[in-house]
Amino acid sequence: MSLHRYRYIVVEGPIGAGKTSLAYRLSEELDAATILENGMDNPFLARFYQEPRRYALSTQLHFLFDRTRQLRDLVQGDLFRASTVSDFLIDKDMLFARLNLDDDEFELYQRIYAGLAPQAPVPDLVIYLQAPIDVLQERVRRRGIEFERGMDAGYLQRLASSYSDFFHRYDAAPLLIVNTAHLNFADSDEDFQLLLERIDKMRSPREFFSRAA
Repeated sequence: MSLHRYRYIVVEGPIGAGKTSLAYRLSEELDAATILENGMDNPFLARFYQEPRRYALSTQLHFLFDRTRQLRDLVQGDLFRASTVSDFLIDKDMLFARLNLDDDEFELYQRIYAGLAPQAPVPDLVIYLQAPIDVLQERVRRRGIEFERGMDAGYLQRLASSYSDFFHRYDAAPLLIVNTAHLNFADSDEDFQLLLERIDKMRSPREFFSRAA
C-alpha cells in the first residue's frame, strides 16, 4: 500500500462515530504523530450537557483556543517530518458554534475566530465517519462517559445533520465518506484492513465506503 503519500490525515465525524479510535489506529499503522482533541480537558463540557444555553459559549471558546494552539504547534514544529493524524478539522468549529450559540453569541464567536485566524495545513485526506442516530447513541452509551449519557437524541440528530451538510459542501481536501453502521475499526482488524485498502485505491477527490450487514 502507498498510504504514506498521505502526510496529514484528518478523521472527523459526530459524537460516537469513532473518529478518535480510528485516528489512533491510523497513527500506529503509519507510525505517525497524532493531534487529538480531548473533551475531558475542557472544564465546561460536562456543564454544557447539563445546561447547554448557559455554557455553550464558554465550551466552544475553550475548544477553539485549544485547537488553535495545537495547530500553531503543528505549523511551527517539526511534526511534518513524519506523517500526522488528527481527530479534528478546525473548519468544523463553526458548525458547533452555529448549532449551539444564540445570534449574539455567534456574532461574538465569529469575531474571536477571525481575530485568532487559526491556520492549519490543508489535509492530504479527510475521512468523514457517519452512522445512523441509533448507532451513534449506542456507541455513546457504551463508552460510558457519565455526562454524555443524558445527551438529548434530538441534539445528536441535529449534530449529525450539521455534519452531513458541512461535508456535502466540503471540497478543500480529498474526502472519503465512510458509513460505519456495520464497520468497527476499533475492534475489528478485518474492517480496518478493508478501510486501508479503500484508502489506497482512492483516485477521486470524493469517494464513499460502506459495508453491508
